[in-house]
Amino acid sequence: MTGSPAAQHQLDLVPDALLAGRAADGDTAAFEALARRHGPLMRATARRLTGSLADADDVVQETLVQAWKQLDTLREPAAVKGWLLRILGSRSIDHLRRRRHHVDLDDVENQRDDSPRTRTQDPENNAVSTSRVEALKAALAALPEEQRRCWVLKEFNDQSYEEIALTLNISPASVRGRLARARITLARTMEEWR
Repeated sequence: MTGSPAAQHQLDLVPDALLAGRAADGDTAAFEALARRHGPLMRATARRLTGSLADADDVVQETLVQAWKQLDTLREPAAVKGWLLRILGSRSIDHLRRRRHHVDLDDVENQRDDSPRTRTQDPENNAVSTSRVEALKAALAALPEEQRRCWVLKEFNDQSYEEIALTLNISPASVRGRLARARITLARTMEEWR
């Protein structure tokens, strides 16, 4: 990291547009501030898309390297977050293609509610909950990749249609269509769990 902690803290208060402009001019501290600000969302998104923390870290690193090299192509500095997520989406897809298999959705199970209330449920309820998670994982794995990516970004990352469109470099109408098809398929598949 460059600069003193006080200088870094001040940069954390600077709007994205100014940081992106300064970073495009070669200011590494400004780029580091952008990475600190958007890194957690990028990591969470990459984890959902790749299914692995280790892969997510690799994808985020690749994304930041590519972003640093291509900062001069950023047309709207205020939209740096969406731009970073678009690069991240592309890098995640490339990573998945290199792995040559679908996203491992084992991490979906980690989304369960592990509060004391649910840990003390009777074994039957725990078995039903585990079976429901397994059924959802299987249903998600069976979705076409484009639909699954849209669904994960919407349901796990709570992104808007426009944000998903920017991330995946498709139109909002395509996002709506893919999400609608994914939801219909998942609703049919998960019908017995209602």
